[in-house]
Amino acid sequence: MRDIRLYRAVRPYLSAVAVIATSAVLVFTIYFTEIGLQWTTFLTGLLVASILAEASRMSRSEWILMRRTAQLASMKDKLEHMTRLHEQDEKGLAVAKSRLRLMDETMPTMVALIDSDGRCRYHNRAFRNWLQLRPEQINDRYMREILGSKVYTELATVVRQSLDGQAASYVRTHTMPNGAVYRLAVEHVPQLDERGKVTGFYMLANDLTERDDVPGAARHASTGMGAAPDVAGSAAAQTGQADQDLFIASLSEQVTGQEDAGRRIFSAIEGGEFSLFCQLIAPLETGSGESAHYEILIRLKEEEQNMMPPGAFFPLAEKHGLMPYLDRWVVQHILQRVTIQNQQGIQQQGSIFFINVARATIRDPEFPAFLAMVLQEYGVAGSVLCFEVPDSELILESAVVAEFIQQVRQCGCHVALSGFGRDGVSFNLIRGFQVEFLKIDGSIVLEILRDPVGLAKVVAISRVAKKIGIKTIAEMVESEEAITKLREAGVDFAQGFGISRPNSFIE
Repeated sequence: MRDIRLYRAVRPYLSAVAVIATSAVLVFTIYFTEIGLQWTTFLTGLLVASILAEASRMSRSEWILMRRTAQLASMKDKLEHMTRLHEQDEKGLAVAKSRLRLMDETMPTMVALIDSDGRCRYHNRAFRNWLQLRPEQINDRYMREILGSKVYTELATVVRQSLDGQAASYVRTHTMPNGAVYRLAVEHVPQLDERGKVTGFYMLANDLTERDDVPGAARHASTGMGAAPDVAGSAAAQTGQADQDLFIASLSEQVTGQEDAGRRIFSAIEGGEFSLFCQLIAPLETGSGESAHYEILIRLKEEEQNMMPPGAFFPLAEKHGLMPYLDRWVVQHILQRVTIQNQQGIQQQGSIFFINVARATIRDPEFPAFLAMVLQEYGVAGSVLCFEVPDSELILESAVVAEFIQQVRQCGCHVALSGFGRDGVSFNLIRGFQVEFLKIDGSIVLEILRDPVGLAKVVAISRVAKKIGIKTIAEMVESEEAITKLREAGVDFAQGFGISRPNSFIE
């Protein structure tokens, strides 16, 4: 490399040295020797050629120098122009920042930018003041953390539509902690990148509340998409009501001591007054390689930390249309716990949590979108959840159940058919629904030790289920003798007090 650099440095002078040397040889030859005319002519031509070559080289070098000088001058002009533009842009940016800051601080419209993961990437002062939160409680936080579980659940469907590139506009109510109710006009404007891909959406909200309405007591009004449900219906018994309504009214008095039981249940969901328990679903075959699973049970907290069983509040929740909200609450809390267990490395591989899904949830068209969103938010595979569908639903509304099963399976979740064998549902019907588990009804399992017919039913169900690739779970297993009979019958799993009593599902 050193020799090459040296050659490049002396190369411009070599032709000049060659011309001088040729001239010296020619002069010496002419004056000091008797050389012939031919040699003199040859050397003269060689000298002229060398001089012309040197002149050509110098001319080319001068041209290159002029061209590069012109290019340098042009680049200098461009640089000066770009510098002036940059200075102008900085001044314009400073003015724009000042204007944007003014808009951000004074604009009454609440603005938030939500990215495709559901995190808030921008918000203005109005949005922050409305929620009464500090910036660090909003920046890069999930919508569920910012808006709360109740509002987040209500907006799940419209948020999913916005992330799919659809604009949305709706009116909803918002209840403040002091009980005042505000009416908001909300718009979702999708944000697209240069390739037209949706990267998030802007949420714009304007307050439509009349000044006289603000001090009012808390109230919920149905205001369209995303609005809170009407939970203020009375449970008082009316003349001529059916026995079921009388029973529910009685439960209302037991739960709340007043008629407004629907609001009490709704407040319990919003305030986290429910507790989750889990009961082991154990594999019966030793060495089968099957993982243990768990059924999720829910209880309502009473005074002095007592727990109210589901039979005491489920009828009230169903009457007031709150079961879909309660099922959403259960799903969210299970996924929260699974996320914590995964982070701590204590989640058992292959374990599944079984959830008894309500009839209203099966009919809720917004539930699958909510399920897909929370699975994505928590980063948990859908395979950790199994939704139990009562076999009676297959007979009553098979098309609705089929749609529900298809949508939850698209989220990666499992499906179990509970209460099987009680209502005489055929295997041909089950085969078309693609369920992974059959839960043999407890009324049949309880009879297997004293009724040969009951045992024969269990054996038949187990054999057919194995042929079509469905695993069986026996419910209400209460003794070692029953476990032995079920194992001989080929049942895959067992659940009941003979296996394990319910334990607290730590949240």
